[in-house]
Amino acid sequence: MAPTPSGLHPRNLHQGRYDFSRLLAASPELAAFVQPSPRGDLTLNFADPAAVKALNQALLLAYYGLQHWDIPEGYLCPPIPGRADYLHHLADLLQTAKGIPCGPTIRVLDVGVGANAIYPIIGRHCYGWSFVGADIDAGALAAVARLRQANPTLATGLECRHQPDPQQLFANIIQPGELFDLTLCNPPFHASAEASAEGTRRKLRNLGLAKGEKQPAPALNFGGQHNELWCPGGELGFVLRMVAQSRDFAGQCHWFSCLLSKQENVAPVRQALQQAGAQAIREVAMAQGNKRSRFVAWSFLPAKMQTEWRRFRWAPVSQAVHSGQ
Repeated sequence: MAPTPSGLHPRNLHQGRYDFSRLLAASPELAAFVQPSPRGDLTLNFADPAAVKALNQALLLAYYGLQHWDIPEGYLCPPIPGRADYLHHLADLLQTAKGIPCGPTIRVLDVGVGANAIYPIIGRHCYGWSFVGADIDAGALAAVARLRQANPTLATGLECRHQPDPQQLFANIIQPGELFDLTLCNPPFHASAEASAEGTRRKLRNLGLAKGEKQPAPALNFGGQHNELWCPGGELGFVLRMVAQSRDFAGQCHWFSCLLSKQENVAPVRQALQQAGAQAIREVAMAQGNKRSRFVAWSFLPAKMQTEWRRFRWAPVSQAVHSGQ
């Protein structure tokens, strides 16, 4: 589906500039962080973690039907328009002649749900899908449990599971005989804490808010625990591990997927997928203004089995898409 002039998916609710009147009506607390821009309209300081968190809270209350949203200090506070784009593009993978299948029989596994539960929130509201959120961090899962208690749509459509083994992504989570239509993941981007800190310095320099190379590790405007930001081998090592482990669940998931922040990682991931025997591989480019990203999706199901999967799992469910407006 062709992107809009903003670069976002056409179903993304966050086209154009932020509607601060709508956001302030949904979350008056945001007013403390809103300020006039040099052009005379409203903006906020995107380098301020508190401002970013307040913006996220307002977006989720205004557009996704939540009654409450919060995360503990230090946990990842993701950019919502970009995360929504990933989910909408994933929905396109499920599209049939009848449209995009919606409803609770469509099951999605979020590998690394974090404390913010951003994908289940968007997916429940826009498509009515059911989610399993997995994480190695008990604190993150406790935060999601509080979100479930405060929001009825999450309480009925999101199950959380603890991953006891940090080296495993699907084992211990996907149960025998269990089926998922999609898996998704926002992997750690960096290979070390030092690389993560330098990435933050680079972002701040691009915003004109940091100068010089030798500075202490800055506060992350989007937060993040170490396991959310970096892991040995970095993004490529993580995704290659995911590819290898996905083979063991080839018949239980229609589409596996993972975000990739670096274009140079696409080729080795594609090669690994071909060697692993993936029957279908998709690389989907995404954009938000000048920012470019992408995700890779793959399936081990032969074409005939994909057809059978669609026939028996997607045919009976609703095809309507919630506009969120």
